Amino acid sequence: MPELYEEGGMVEISMADVAASGFLTGLALAGERPIYVVRYQGFQWFNSPIIANYAMKSKEIWQRSCPLLIRSIAMEGGIGPVAGSSHHSIYQRMPGVKILSPMTPHEYEKVYDEFMKDDEVYYISEHRKSYDNTHELENVIHSKADITLFPISITRFAAEEARIQLETEGFKINIIHQLWIKPFVFHSHWVAALNNSTFGGIVLDDDYEEGAASSIAHVMMMKANKKVDTMGLRHRTAGFHPDVDNLPPSAGEIIKRVKEMCSV
Repeated sequence: MPELYEEGGMVEISMADVAASGFLTGLALAGERPIYVVRYQGFQWFNSPIIANYAMKSKEIWQRSCPLLIRSIAMEGGIGPVAGSSHHSIYQRMPGVKILSPMTPHEYEKVYDEFMKDDEVYYISEHRKSYDNTHELENVIHSKADITLFPISITRFAAEEARIQLETEGFKINIIHQLWIKPFVFHSHWVAALNNSTFGGIVLDDDYEEGAASSIAHVMMMKANKKVDTMGLRHRTAGFHPDVDNLPPSAGEIIKRVKEMCSV
């Protein structure tokens, strides 16, 4: 038995990443609504086994809900091959989870309110750079556009910067900010905006292109009559030095891709 340090006792437990997810899953099954803060999203590769194979499946298999809120925090820039970037695609293909990526104060409040009304596992793909943002991000939809941008996570800020610059150069750019990653709902007015875009659209993400971004782009192309490209992390491992880092699409890179798609 652990040594008791105070009246009533104190039990020391493992703080290993693989253990914490088990403790929080147990609390959720016991009727609590725990909030699990994961300081680097890349650590989800260690956190995910119990969450994906127990917490997310409990309601379907045993009719026992497991309301767990996972605050998974992303960052990048010289932090190496394990910790960096967003990794919501790890859970995106698994049943029993809802995935959102809030970047504004109102969106964070909305996400928390949704979780408190629900009994599902919520994976919140956060980004440290969003904590300095005090403004809401609004969609911009033209009656006739050149391209529609569908940015996720931190790429929403770069996409907005790129849109403003492209508009000054005479382009018409739609931007439809993505909060919900799963379940992804392609609303009818979004479909119309994409169909009214001459050169199609781009889904932007802070995760690898082969994950949620490609899945969402596929849904869009199945429901619209336009090609939808993707931009995200390159398919390689990040290092610690800037020359070998793997960063999300910058405003300059988005502008370049848009001009390429518009044959400019």
